[in-house]
Amino acid sequence: MSITQPTNLTLPIILGITGASGLIYAVRTIKFLLEADYTIDLVASKSAYMVWQAENNLTMPGELERQEEFWRQQAGVSEAGKLRCHRWGDVGATIASGSFRTLGMVIIPCTMSTVAKIANGLSSDLLERAADVQIKEGRKLVIVPRETPFSLIHLRNLTTLAETGVRIVPAIPAWYHNPQTIEDLVDFVIARTFDQLDIDCIPINRWQGY
Repeated sequence: MSITQPTNLTLPIILGITGASGLIYAVRTIKFLLEADYTIDLVASKSAYMVWQAENNLTMPGELERQEEFWRQQAGVSEAGKLRCHRWGDVGATIASGSFRTLGMVIIPCTMSTVAKIANGLSSDLLERAADVQIKEGRKLVIVPRETPFSLIHLRNLTTLAETGVRIVPAIPAWYHNPQTIEDLVDFVIARTFDQLDIDCIPINRWQGY
C-alpha cells in the first residue's frame, strides 16, 4: 500500500496571536498564507481580544464559527486557503498534541509575557502549549516579539528560546526596499518571518547589493 507524503500545502501552519500591540502583523500574515492556499490553525490569546478593542475599536467574536469569518474579513480573503480557529483555553485541541503534524508555528505579534512562559516551559493556555509542543518535537517555531526597549529579563528569555532553536524575528522593518506605505513595512517583517519556514509568498524587493 502506498502512502501519500504530506506537502507544504497540506501540512498546516499554527498561527498564534497574542495581546502585543501591532495586530496588523497578524492580519497581513493571515492574508498572505490564505492567498497562497495554506492551511492555518489559529489561536488567539485571551489578551488579544482586549487589544483588538483598544487598537481597532472592534470586538473579536468569542464563537469559533464567527471567528473564521472575522479573520477572513480583516484579511480581505473570503475563500482561499483553509482557516481553523481554536479557543485559547482548549488545551485538548489538535495543536496541543505532538502527534498532530505541522509545518511549524508562528507567534505574531508576541508579548514578552508569552516569551517568558514559553522559555520557562509554562503552558497556561493553548497557544503556549502549542509552542511548547513545537519545541519538544523539534519543529520550527518563529516568534515576532513586539516590545521596546528590551529589559535584561526579556533578553535572557529570548536567549533561552534561541538556544533551543526558536527563530526570533523582531518586528523591525527595513528601508532598503523603498517602502511607500505602512503595509510595505509590515510585509517586510512578515516576509522575513516566512523565510524561517522556507515560505516565499510575499512580493517584496529583496536586497540586490550595491
